[in-house]
Amino acid sequence: MCAATRMHPDGPVVDAALVRRLIAAQFPQWERLPITPVAAAGADNAMFRLGPELAVRLPRVEWAAAGLRREQQWLPRLAPRLALPVPTPLAVGRPAGGYPWEWSVLRWLNGANPAVGSLGAPEGLARDLAAFVNALRAADPAGGPTAQRSIPLAARDGATRTAISQLAGSIDTEAATALWDKALRLPAYAGPPVWMHGDLTPGNLLLARTGRLAAVLDFAQLGIGDPTADLIPAWNLLPATARPAFRAALRADDAMWARGRAWAFSIALVTIPYYRHTDQARTADARRVVREVLADRSG
Repeated sequence: MCAATRMHPDGPVVDAALVRRLIAAQFPQWERLPITPVAAAGADNAMFRLGPELAVRLPRVEWAAAGLRREQQWLPRLAPRLALPVPTPLAVGRPAGGYPWEWSVLRWLNGANPAVGSLGAPEGLARDLAAFVNALRAADPAGGPTAQRSIPLAARDGATRTAISQLAGSIDTEAATALWDKALRLPAYAGPPVWMHGDLTPGNLLLARTGRLAAVLDFAQLGIGDPTADLIPAWNLLPATARPAFRAALRADDAMWARGRAWAFSIALVTIPYYRHTDQARTADARRVVREVLADRSG
């Protein structure tokens, strides 16, 4: 994905020239470092490599700006409690030069995004992911913000049904509706509010050469509440053979597992019509998740 692509109709174009101006004006100690767009940057935030050891992360749209502020406030507190590296901000940039939001300078984290469908150590990765989620859940939730994805599934009903109707002819809408109807009848989460990442997608994970989890990125959805949405890697990343290891390590009962599957399904469904004209790779991946969920008979 080109870093200068306008991913959202109301978002600014973010390119290397803008980043260079911002760095020169606010952090002149780094102005001589080369700036390189990161091809795998997300849809909501642009990422640039700043020299060999640093990165710059800038929101592309207003809601992403709010998520970046969450990272800036909470990751320094949570990072010591997590066994894996996370993108703790080294410096916070101010809005300037026509760019409207705060932005972050981070330590560059090494690793590669997982290649879905050809994972080298899927069961080990499943256990690594579960260990990360369990560590996050164990952190003290006092004072934490409410996670955006801790809402009940019913709160996503309208958006999910709209997406299903928009995808008529390209997915099995009858099966999709039946699965979603069944999910809405599941019991709600009854446990205590805990920390959750909220967006454990392949693009937010870095693997070592061994295929094991090396770092977790993008904590824009970070917060406390119902942690069910952190089960989504079972369908957006892991093969069916590795899902039991992930589920067992998280001690997910039947209801939580089914809610997690519904979360993965809803996110993928809504993603397809939103990004199908601006991000073909993201759209294709969401279609794959829809197929995985519809084919899953576990739990």
